[in-house]
Amino acid sequence: MEASVAAKSLVKIAAVSGSLRQASYNRGLVRSAIEISKAIKGVQIEYIDIAPLPLLNTDLEGEESFPPAVEAFRQKIREADSILFASPEYNYSIAAPLKNAIDWASRPPNVWANKGAAIISAGGDFGSGRAQYHLRQVGVFLDLHFINKPEFFLNAFQPPEKFDSDGNLIDEQSKERLKKVLLSLQAFTLRLKGK
Repeated sequence: MEASVAAKSLVKIAAVSGSLRQASYNRGLVRSAIEISKAIKGVQIEYIDIAPLPLLNTDLEGEESFPPAVEAFRQKIREADSILFASPEYNYSIAAPLKNAIDWASRPPNVWANKGAAIISAGGDFGSGRAQYHLRQVGVFLDLHFINKPEFFLNAFQPPEKFDSDGNLIDEQSKERLKKVLLSLQAFTLRLKGK
């Protein structure tokens, strides 16, 4: 009985990075979130790679079917309780790979709907904040429910150094802030699930 109660309160988070580069700071945030989550009871984060997704083209869709990479991605999002987006900023907006992934998973039936979500980002002066706000706008149409606080914008270039040469987060204060985001997402997701 205890095991089934624990399984029901487990929050499965799908982590998606809008940057495809292995050593990107946003991918580093996801790696750090996964590491931090191991110490949070009831949270499980899985990184979902969006690199294999073809560019959105509805000619690739069959009757009630999608290309295999798209179907696999959609299934991972469908199985998740909530989403952790790591969103770089390009030209005041979200990165093209992330928008492509969002659009594929929103094709009917929309697999983003009614999930909790949080956004983390690293970048220049505003820490990719404009992209975060744009992603929140997109989320309205997708029926995603973003946590409001805490927000996580990280200026990756302001001393002291936040990342090592491999893009791994090394700043302990930022790790603490990231943990607070995960705890907030966990609590919010459980509320959405009625737990």
